Amino acid sequence: MANLGIYIQVPFCQTKCTYCNFHTGVASPGRFAPYAAAVCHEIGYHRALLESVGVALGDVFRPQSHSVDTVYVGGGTPSLLEPELLADMLQALRTNFECFFTEITLEADPETIDAQKAAQWAAAGFNRISFGTQSFVDEELKAAGRMHRRADIYRAVPILRAVGICNISCDLIAGLPKQTHASWRQSLSEAIALGPEHISIYLMEIDEGSRLGLEVLQNGSRYSAKDIPSEEAMAEFYELAQLELKSAGYVQYEISNWAKPGLESRHNLKYWQRQPYLGFGAGAHSFSGAQRWANRHDAAAYVGAISEGKSAVESVDTLTPALALEEEFFLGLRQLSGIEIGHIERRYGVSLAEKVEELASRGMLEKRGELVRLPANKLSVSNEIMVELLRSVPVVAGAAR
Repeated sequence: MANLGIYIQVPFCQTKCTYCNFHTGVASPGRFAPYAAAVCHEIGYHRALLESVGVALGDVFRPQSHSVDTVYVGGGTPSLLEPELLADMLQALRTNFECFFTEITLEADPETIDAQKAAQWAAAGFNRISFGTQSFVDEELKAAGRMHRRADIYRAVPILRAVGICNISCDLIAGLPKQTHASWRQSLSEAIALGPEHISIYLMEIDEGSRLGLEVLQNGSRYSAKDIPSEEAMAEFYELAQLELKSAGYVQYEISNWAKPGLESRHNLKYWQRQPYLGFGAGAHSFSGAQRWANRHDAAAYVGAISEGKSAVESVDTLTPALALEEEFFLGLRQLSGIEIGHIERRYGVSLAEKVEELASRGMLEKRGELVRLPANKLSVSNEIMVELLRSVPVVAGAAR
């Protein structure tokens, strides 16, 4: 029996961070219960709703062929919801799927955590917290529009430990406004000293999807846009993180993720390994192996569709062999373990040996037998390497075998 991951999206926040380019928004607590009820309804009627919009589930996701072992509740800030609502959504999964949970993750911001909530999360089954730390420097947190401060991080972690949640992941962002080499080293050192089981390092993204990104692109000065570190500095921050985390015993298993041995994110590995997963909630994405589909992003429109007994899916894409091959590269090579090039050649009927050898001779890839991976010192330019690798592949006409 294969394992299935479930993602539940909660698109509500207390405030919109300046760098955020996600489809989330600030909403009154009165909208939380109707939203959670809609998610539970979507879970309960997922097969009929999906088939009504042309998603070809077939035997995929049937209880006899797949059991749910990981759940990830993300956002947004899902820790804003009343714990009872989060528990209701987990119970809806238990009612409608064959569940053998090994990892249930909740994204939580430090300022939203208290002892009563944490105890209720643990009682509901949550055993992993993805902690929106971002920085340990108050000036940076304030400039980014974050609600929490350094003291909230130190207050929250012991609360989680005390209720038995012993798998904690901390996020840090390299490239926040006002960040310096010294302050980045401080955040890294404090995160390591706190001893989380998992640490994610994300590079600041500059695009028009966020207020800060748009301000930078327009050469403005709002949101501390003039105080963002240079791209060269961000690359140096990333390389320092690689050195410091390795020295502290963390293993880098993906471009942005480090874990203590055996504590990698089981759920997120499904994405990079192209395993099937189902998404519920506004803006949630799903993957069956042959198709990808996504729910509409607007929370009110999502609730409206579900309450009328309609599917909230707004797009369904059937993967061509060419797109599937592209995903094999872009997702597979994110993992430090790499990809089996021979398997991909046989599956898609392509020849990659010559290009792989060329890139390996230039130090852009590492090759050991059929295993190909990105060198640790080239992860910051991974997209460029993947694009060059794909350029050598002829258009794939036939179906994957």
